[in-house]
Amino acid sequence: MERLLYEIKRVVVGQERFLERVMVALLAGGHVLVEGVPGLAKTLTVRTLAAALRGSHKRIQFTPDLLPADLVGTRIYHPHSGEFSTQLGPVFAHLLLADEINRAPAKVQSALLEVMQERQVTIAGESHRLPAPFIVMATQNPIESEGTYPLPEAQLDRFMMKLRVDYPSDDEEFVIVQRVIGPPTAAQAVLSCAQLLEMQAQSRGVYVDPALIRHAVALVGATRRPAAHGLPGLAPLLAYGASPRASIALVEGARALAFLRGRPYVLTADLRDLAADCLRHRIVPSYQALADGISADALVEQVLQAVPAPEIAPPPASSRG
Repeated sequence: MERLLYEIKRVVVGQERFLERVMVALLAGGHVLVEGVPGLAKTLTVRTLAAALRGSHKRIQFTPDLLPADLVGTRIYHPHSGEFSTQLGPVFAHLLLADEINRAPAKVQSALLEVMQERQVTIAGESHRLPAPFIVMATQNPIESEGTYPLPEAQLDRFMMKLRVDYPSDDEEFVIVQRVIGPPTAAQAVLSCAQLLEMQAQSRGVYVDPALIRHAVALVGATRRPAAHGLPGLAPLLAYGASPRASIALVEGARALAFLRGRPYVLTADLRDLAADCLRHRIVPSYQALADGISADALVEQVLQAVPAPEIAPPPASSRG
């Protein structure tokens, strides 16, 4: 994973937190939605990651005229034989880059639901398994609403994390300009899909204390029943809370993050570090919150402050395997 991160950093400047979260998603096998204004290397990062991962990758530019068959595939009739054959779509890849995903209409978005959750495609009643590992990394632009379609809540819930990419610092932007005007740099393939699957299995062996699982459930439960967790003032600001997928994503992400940080056990900091990334797209602020300019991140921060963090000691060596 260090070699993979090094290859990406040879091309992408800065964005340390963002890149760490992408590594977490790779290890946990979760899908990622990346949001940021144009020109912040969202697509470049995903494309570089695909080049550094020795596996198949496809890029789909989402447009308003895209059809579901353009993603998953379709049945083709052959007049000379009178038979049909199945042509599989570009979703059949290890890493799928869905560029500007919010530019496609609802019927295309719904085609991704089975793909992202079941990791299979059903065409004419026949199911086709996607290759393993399979990860969707989607990008969207938050500041341009013309010609865009908001993602349905059911699809947002299938993304393990929603990451926000911010502007680089002046020093980072200086290095970016230097690299762009200099000789082109290309990432080398350093990680095979078999190696990634092996590391995914290893990260699932990281020990998670039951108290941390309860803490993840409490954080998610506070978005549904704020008053029961000492946040009565939060109820009018939340239209809907996060689903059980949020609790699963928090624990699985924390386990992968601990693995990345070189520990065979999860700490409270691992889980709380990922809270905003796993919850911001799963909670729905009410009209009152939107009118008051209160963002989903601000609501998550209130939850983190109200729900006490458990004190977790490192487990005994016998339980770390």
